[in-house]
Amino acid sequence: MHHTVNLWPLLGVAVIVAGFVLRAHPVLVVVATCLVTGLAAAMDVPTLLATLGTAFVKTRNLPLILLLPLAAIGLLERHGLKEYAQATIARIRSATTGRLLIVYLAIRELSAAFGLTSLGGHPNMVRPLVAPMAEGAAEARYPALSDAVRHRIRAMAAATDNVGLFFGEDVFVAFGAIVLMQTFLHGEGIDVDPLQIALWGIPTAVTAFIIHAWRLHRFDARIARTLRTLDQAAP
Repeated sequence: MHHTVNLWPLLGVAVIVAGFVLRAHPVLVVVATCLVTGLAAAMDVPTLLATLGTAFVKTRNLPLILLLPLAAIGLLERHGLKEYAQATIARIRSATTGRLLIVYLAIRELSAAFGLTSLGGHPNMVRPLVAPMAEGAAEARYPALSDAVRHRIRAMAAATDNVGLFFGEDVFVAFGAIVLMQTFLHGEGIDVDPLQIALWGIPTAVTAFIIHAWRLHRFDARIARTLRTLDQAAP
């Protein structure tokens, strides 16, 4: 016996896409998506509102968990964390922007491989520590850093965190994507142990590290070439 599948609830996906394209407030987009999906699924209004209320109560402490670390980091920055990080890395003569980011890439990827994904991140590690230290390493060699070079360094620091996390967490056996792949393969009649999937992620993680480390090595040369060109163009 065939059952008709109701595809109208997928309108919620369209609402999400439209909301972010129009740059609407995320909370309004989420609430509108819930309302559209619920009504399209033939839920009555009291049940829909009760479901939204239950979800809100269950996750009401989530903003506090996210905001407390940001407040602590902001307090540390106010008391000179950024300046201290720059001064510390500037005292290491052999430090360069590329070498520093290669070290962070290794730490980020290894920690993510063991499931410690919260040790890094843009707001709690890259912005207050990694990016200022990378700028400090460049400033120790080239005191007159332009704003364009500083922005490139910050962007590369953020990209390094992304690469380390993305390819490192694929090695962690309890990572959600690995469980998803194992479930999908099992549904197709292919029994694969999650540990095997995680082990096959190691060659990809090693390759990603080598490629991005080479990019960071060339990034040092790019910084030097850019600043040399600016010095020659200066009157």
